Amino acid sequence: MVMSSVGKAAAGPAARIALLGRGLVPASDPLLRGDDLGVLHGDGLFETMHLRQGQPWLRDEHLARLVAAAAAVELALPPTAALIDLLDEVRQGWPAQVEGALRLVCTRGPQTSGPPTVYATLAGVPAASRAARRDGISVSTLPLGVPADARTGLSWLPAGIKSTSYAVSSAARRWADRAGVDDVLWISSDGYALEGPSANVVWLTDGTLCTVPAATTGILAGTTVAWLLAHAAELGLGAAERMVTTAELHAADGVWFTSSVRGAAEVHTLDGVRRADCPRTPALQSLLGFPV
Repeated sequence: MVMSSVGKAAAGPAARIALLGRGLVPASDPLLRGDDLGVLHGDGLFETMHLRQGQPWLRDEHLARLVAAAAAVELALPPTAALIDLLDEVRQGWPAQVEGALRLVCTRGPQTSGPPTVYATLAGVPAASRAARRDGISVSTLPLGVPADARTGLSWLPAGIKSTSYAVSSAARRWADRAGVDDVLWISSDGYALEGPSANVVWLTDGTLCTVPAATTGILAGTTVAWLLAHAAELGLGAAERMVTTAELHAADGVWFTSSVRGAAEVHTLDGVRRADCPRTPALQSLLGFPV
């Protein structure tokens, strides 16, 4: 059996796990079968939501993305109402003042036969994520080795899904640790910025808040960045999806990594070059509503 785990969280309430069909289970109890395809092949999907005031932010957008991804990989999900009930079960009684990382995982299930394995985890937001919002992050670019439009040209390869197959992202994170930086930004072989292992890149130039177009690059269409660009006018800014080079990012008025739990973390150093602090960062973070 494979033991369940929810990773390292901030000090606070104990981490929780709920399994569809069983409800809450002790975090130390076995959860997955050894032949679960999520374990053997990384064959599964997940979504992570920010829990604020006891409520999952952008829950419906995350579930819609999960449903679309499941259709793309031919994974039979339970009804959305059952997924919502599972999320409600695991967050019941969570202290409203404690922000949480709420994750929903769906694997293809046992190799022999059987329904998908579906479970939810809840833990406090890691201290590193909160520090990234407060202090910003250092980022190095890392070649991905394919042109920016390579993935969208492959009809057999589902693009822009949150897969539990995380080997490439884990390798990038290990590289970042060895390099002494907080995160990496993948660069296409034709010189364009794409995304981080678990973040979208956002930049400000000439009064316009921009991000990389997911439809033409196959990157993950982020829920946080979509909400941010949809509300950019509240900060007096325009919004756009554009391709961008590293040189253009160096010249931008501000650069951030956005993700569901970390929120918006300003990139203070890119490829070893220290950037000036962007005066827009506090307003941007306030708009998103993440504690800093």
